[in-house]
Amino acid sequence: MNQVLLFNYLAKVKNTIMEKLEPIEKICWDHQPLAYIIRASFNPDSTTFLTPPEFKQQVGYVIYPKGGEVTRHVHLPIERHLIGTSEVLVIRKGLCEVDIYNDSQHLVATRTLQTGDVLLMVSGGHGFRVLEDTVFLEIKQGPYLDVEEKERF
Repeated sequence: MNQVLLFNYLAKVKNTIMEKLEPIEKICWDHQPLAYIIRASFNPDSTTFLTPPEFKQQVGYVIYPKGGEVTRHVHLPIERHLIGTSEVLVIRKGLCEVDIYNDSQHLVATRTLQTGDVLLMVSGGHGFRVLEDTVFLEIKQGPYLDVEEKERF
């Protein structure tokens, strides 16, 4: 059963029908998160992490007031064991459509992305149609292994 779940983190109202262009959209299939779309219009007033702590890639907005400071620090070498590759795309310029697929390679959702939108892909598959000249900033976990890690369909 196709379950595309939409979450409007601003409204926090249960059982409300929401449009596709809400600031945050979580696309799921059978209760499994496939992707998050964070629209350019999303502008939280306080620090807001959009992903649960157990995700292998964390996405959030960290808000600091003028004059604030981040204490200097280093990240400790913690060994982590991850399976799969999650990706984040920031649409720096342009317009495209993304198709989101479940792990069985069935189409679950199609969405339009535009300048400033962010797409976090956590499972399943994806494909794009570029509607205007488009620039993606792609962020994904490494290391790059120089092996075929994609199954095209």
